[in-house]
Amino acid sequence: MPWLLVVVAGLFEAGFAVCLKLSHGFSRLWPTVLFCVCALASFGLLTLALKDLHVGPAYAAWTGIGAAGTVIIGMIWLQEPVSVLKLVSIALVLAGVVGLQLTGAAH
Repeated sequence: MPWLLVVVAGLFEAGFAVCLKLSHGFSRLWPTVLFCVCALASFGLLTLALKDLHVGPAYAAWTGIGAAGTVIIGMIWLQEPVSVLKLVSIALVLAGVVGLQLTGAAH
């Protein structure tokens, strides 16, 4: 259950990053409101997960999911450039998170 919270928190992290861009410096109301909702949800869920998890692997997973999700959303919906290097970099971020888990550091 705590890892599910981290995954959902990471998705909300990607959401708040994208909403931050769409808010244009907090000058647009609804993206700003969505940024606040996503940020509170993301930090709140991460906080709950950290009651049962070690901070290092949980934080790495949270930021990795958030970073990878943000890049993917940017490429799909915000017409940001797609490149092989960008896709390989996303895979490396996710591999690093999985690597931390495989080391047993989460136990």
